[in-house]
Parts: sequence; C-alpha cells; structure tokens
Amino acid sequence: MSTEQLQPAGQTRGSYGIAIAATFTAEPLSPVLAFWAAQLGMPFELEYAPYNQLLQSLLDPAGLFASNRHGLFVVLMRLEDLGQFAGPGDRQRLKANLDQLALALHGTAARGVPLLVILCPSSAAFTAAHPGLEDEFAAEIASALAGSAGARLVTAGQLAALYPVAALHSPEGERLGRIPYTETFFAALGTVIARHADSLERPPYKIIVLDCDNTLWSGICGEDGPAGVHLDGARKQLQQRLLALRETGMLLALASKNNEEDVIETFGLHPEFPLQPEHFTTWRLNWDSKAESLVSISEELGLGLDSFIFIDDNAKECAEVSEALPDVLAIRLPEPVDGVPHLLQHMWAFDQPRAVTEEDRRRSQSYRQSRAFQAASRGAVDLEQFMLSLGLDVRASAATAATLPRIAQLTQRTNQFNFTTIRRTEAELRSAFATGLECATFDVSDRFGDYGLVGAVLFRAARHVLDVDSLMLSCRALGRGVEHRMLNWLGETAAARGIPQVRLRFTYTERNTPAQQFVNTLTGARLELSAGGMVALAPADYLRGLKWQPGVRPEPQVRMAAQPAAAGRGFNGYAEIAELLSTPEQVVTAMRSAFVLQTTETLTDTEHRLAAIWVDLLRLQSVQRHDNFFDLGGHSLIAVLLAVRVREVFGVELPIDDVYAANVTLAGLAAKIDAYRMRDLNPDEYARLVAEIDSLSDEEVLRLLAEEELPRDGGAA
Repeated sequence: MSTEQLQPAGQTRGSYGIAIAATFTAEPLSPVLAFWAAQLGMPFELEYAPYNQLLQSLLDPAGLFASNRHGLFVVLMRLEDLGQFAGPGDRQRLKANLDQLALALHGTAARGVPLLVILCPSSAAFTAAHPGLEDEFAAEIASALAGSAGARLVTAGQLAALYPVAALHSPEGERLGRIPYTETFFAALGTVIARHADSLERPPYKIIVLDCDNTLWSGICGEDGPAGVHLDGARKQLQQRLLALRETGMLLALASKNNEEDVIETFGLHPEFPLQPEHFTTWRLNWDSKAESLVSISEELGLGLDSFIFIDDNAKECAEVSEALPDVLAIRLPEPVDGVPHLLQHMWAFDQPRAVTEEDRRRSQSYRQSRAFQAASRGAVDLEQFMLSLGLDVRASAATAATLPRIAQLTQRTNQFNFTTIRRTEAELRSAFATGLECATFDVSDRFGDYGLVGAVLFRAARHVLDVDSLMLSCRALGRGVEHRMLNWLGETAAARGIPQVRLRFTYTERNTPAQQFVNTLTGARLELSAGGMVALAPADYLRGLKWQPGVRPEPQVRMAAQPAAAGRGFNGYAEIAELLSTPEQVVTAMRSAFVLQTTETLTDTEHRLAAIWVDLLRLQSVQRHDNFFDLGGHSLIAVLLAVRVREVFGVELPIDDVYAANVTLAGLAAKIDAYRMRDLNPDEYARLVAEIDSLSDEEVLRLLAEEELPRDGGAA
C-alpha cells in the first residue's frame, strides 16, 4: 500500500483523501492528480491499495476503504484483469468473480462514502475475442450500485465520449509493469477523478442567471421583434441542459437589458422554447448593469453571490461582472455558438454528484412560495394576525435512512441559519450516530405550500445537559417562527428525559449572521463568548415556552467582535478549465509545461530530449549529464514509464537491464539510445549515411562538428 500527499501551493481548501484500488498499476495517476491539486487549490492525500487487490480492499474492515471517512473511494477495473481466459470454463469463473466483486461494491456504496467506479477499456484483442462481454460487465456493476446515493459509475464508453484519447494502450508499459495505458489516457482518468472530487467538496452553486438576446435565443427581441428571434440547435441544447439542472434543484433567473414586455412576449410567441417564464425564480429585465441586477437578485433570494453562475454572450458584460463581483462565476457563451455543446460537457460547475432529493426537485417552487409569503406579509395590516392565519405546521421526526441524504445536504448547503456549519457526508453522519449523536428533522408547511424537510438538529444527551452539536434551517423557512418551534422541541425533549438544561453552541462564519442574531435574542439563556463564537446555556422550561413575536427585536445580550469579510470560494476558474483544459492532450501539455529543462551544460540532441523526459517524470527543473536517474528520485515504476517514453520519443525499445541499472546516468543512457538507433538502421540506410559522410570535404566535416558542439536551449558554452 502506498501513500502520497499532494499539497498545492497557496492552499485554499482542506485536504481531501482519495483512496484508489485498481486491477492494474494505477500510480501513473499521481502526477495528473498533483497537477489538478495545484489548479484547484485542493490538496489531495492519495493512498493506493496493493496491486490488483480490489476485493481485499473493499472487504477488509480495517483496510484502506474503511479508514477513509472524508474523501473519495476510486475503483478502477479492467474486465480482462478479473479472470483467466484460456479455456471453455473461463467465462463461468469470471462471472463468479464478478458477482463477488459486485457484492463487495454494493456493501461499500451502502456505507454512504462517495464511491467512484470507472470501468476502463480492455485491450482491442480481448474485446474482439469476447464480443458483448464489456456490456454485460457494465450492466452487472450498474445493478450493484443502483440505489446507492453516493456511488457513481463511469463506463469505458462514457469515459471515451467525455475525454476521447486516440492512443489508449501501451503494450510496452503492460509488459514491463502492468501499466496498460498511455500517459494521455491516465490524464483522462485523473481528470475524471479530480473533477468528481471537486464536485463533492466545493460549495455548491445554487443559481444560474442568464442573459436573453443571443444567449438564451438567437437574435435581439428589441430589434428583430419578439417574433424575429429563433432557437438554433446549440442554444436549444443550452436550454435543455438548464431545464435538467433546474430539476436537480438549481434555480434559474434572467438578467437582461431589455424591456420586460418584449421578453415576456418573446416567450409567448415561442412555445417551442424548452424554458418558459415559469421556470425562472425571478428576473431583472431593465437597463441596470448586470452586476447591479445580480446584487439585487442576491438580496431578494437571500443567496450569497459566490453561489451565482452568470451566462452571457457578451465578453464585455462578463468581464464587468467578474471585475465588480469576483465571487460570481461568469461564463461567456462560445463564439461560434457551435462550441456550446463542448462547454456544457466540460463545465465542472454544472456537475451534480449527489443524489437528488425531493426538496431539490421542488426548490424553485419553494422559493416562489417564500416570495408569495413575503409579499403577503409586507402587505398585511396586522402582522401578528397575518402570522396566526398562516396555519404553520412544523413536524419533528427522528432521522431515518431515507432522510439521511437530505440531512447531509443541509449540513453542506445551509449557511445563513446554521449554528456551527459543521459539514458532514452521509458516511460521517452514520459514524457519528453510531457514537451516540442523535438527529431530529423538521418538515414545514403553511397555507402557501409544503416546504418539505428544511431543518435539522444534531445533539447528544448527557445526564445534566442536552448538548446541541448542530442546528440548521433552510433560509426558505426563515421569518415565520420555525426556528422557535425547533427550540421548543429541544426543550420538550430535554424535559421528557429529565435533563434540566440545553447547551447551544454557535460558531461565527462570514455567512451565518442571521443565526448569531437569533441566538442573541434568547434572553432566558446564559450567553458566554467562546473562541470564534458563543455558547448559550438555556433551561429546558425556558425553551419549551419560547414564542416568536413578529416585529419584536430584542436587544442583543452580547456583542461579538467584528468579523473578517468573507474570503470567497477560493477557486472560480471553471470557465478556463472548459476552454483550456478540457481534453487529455491539453492536460498533458499543461503538466509538462510546469517542468521545463534547465541546464548549464552542453547537451547532444539525444541528451537534451532525454533530459526533458527525466524532468517531466521526476518533476524536476534541472538535470545534468552525469546525474544518476535513481539518485534524482527514480524508482522501478518511473523506470517503466521512462522506457515507455523512450520508445515513444526515439523509437527505441530499451532492454530492461539498461533502465534498471543502478549507475544509469543521462549521458550513459543517451549514448545507449544512440547506439540502438544506429544498430536499428537498415543496411540501405546505413550505406547511404556512410556514402554521405565519405563525400564530405574536410572543411564540411569541421563545420558540422563545430555545429554539434554549440549549446542547446537552456545550456551554456
């Protein structure tokens, strides 16, 4: 088992564990994941299971996968590695192996830790000899993972569609070190893994705000007229993708410099548009700047600007938004528009890795209900009577397996009314519940609609105090007394258990000011400042009788020191990834450009090209002629990759003894490569070279020798 710490410069996100088990040698993923760790500002802690020990890794209760609580499990499988294929009974033995593996995967996925299973392509010879077997393999694994919220399956076909690679297989790497794939294909694999890890760990984007003219449709409704705009194929794909994202809980809004009546008429005249006005939570159809419109939408919906995605065809508008609101992810629609499908496929910010909950599906509806409630409350003559007429129903329930995904989602997505903002995955919740942590959930409805499961409380019961670990409530349910009902429940629960007091812990963040203000209004609790927050110790009877009084704002009991401004999400470069790092070839080029050869010596052409390979494989900046490969950090695995790269660059198949020699130096290996290249010339080519040399005059020979001695780039005479 091997472990690596991949730490980017300027760390902005917490370390993230990635445990990898594969049926082949997977360590060539390390430089790819190191590259993405640096790009994302997301340090990866990599751990590899022993070679081809999938079942042991999945089943061992004290093994690799069992120990990784916060991170991602990655399983890389190649069908031809799962059995022997030499006789008539081989297919039956493979089926038995596959059934056992599928059962182990199902058990791992059921624990709730994110699991990424990638079915890697078999060799062309194997696929040709066993037609249809790859599809059966994929169907078996898909069935094993079905219903597991944290599991994702990527088939070889899906991988090829997303990140196509022309030359997949490396026969030389397979023969020397069970490394069956090329560097470019490992770049594709590593990119899929990094992309999935990023989607699991980054704060979620919650709303997409769109321009209209030449973005949502082709044409300008104010100039061409509402009937004059049309929907081309690329923009139709954009609308369809946005509609699908809305179904997963993403909110949609419009921000367009237009007359509102023109835009509404445009939708009315084009019922063929996948998106219609009812799909947008709100809009700003006016002549304000796009940045002003986004701030206005943020204030209306109570959403942080770092949860916004803005899409516009106008480069100037996107640049102005990025300048004024750097937390907003501004995406310019490609020009020509044929590039839209590629953008949609490679926009990581659109990735939705987790299971879609019922609350996700009705999030847009909930926001409309909340807006209707706020509008009605503002227009009420007597706010107290209005609240009494709401018919507010708050239902408390114990956490169940069915509600676990939503509870995890609340811990990860809720920012404003969240006492501690402790983020937990489903696996971490299960682990905490096993140690005595309890959880109650709260479903809310009123006469404006059913908001679903919008709140949760996590607590531990001791003899003298009921200790609240986390309390969170979706911002959609704020402003109507739900938070008071949650504390009523805590008081009643403590009293029923004979516990006299409830301890509420609060940790200040840049986003949870509403929660701080609420805790500060608990006049019957004893509040004390603590590091980064405060603790409220409240009698159970006080909480049982707590009531919300509309319009009453008690004076804060304690005043906390001014807190630093929000630091932002740290990484917002998804538009650049979609444009510049969306193919494996681009990734390989970028990886290699990070390590450029620097030397003070004169190198021959072969030495220079070989040194560039060493620099890339050993992650160095400088190599000298007499440096030893193993002294610079080389080892057996990198030696295999070196042999593969030498064959790619020079067309020479090095004997394994030449690569593994303890005293191998740059100059010595370059000399051997030159010797093999000369030996491999066919007789006619050799005779032609000899004749060409014989025909040179003494002056021409001296001139060529002098040119050979000139230093190459990066060298010095």
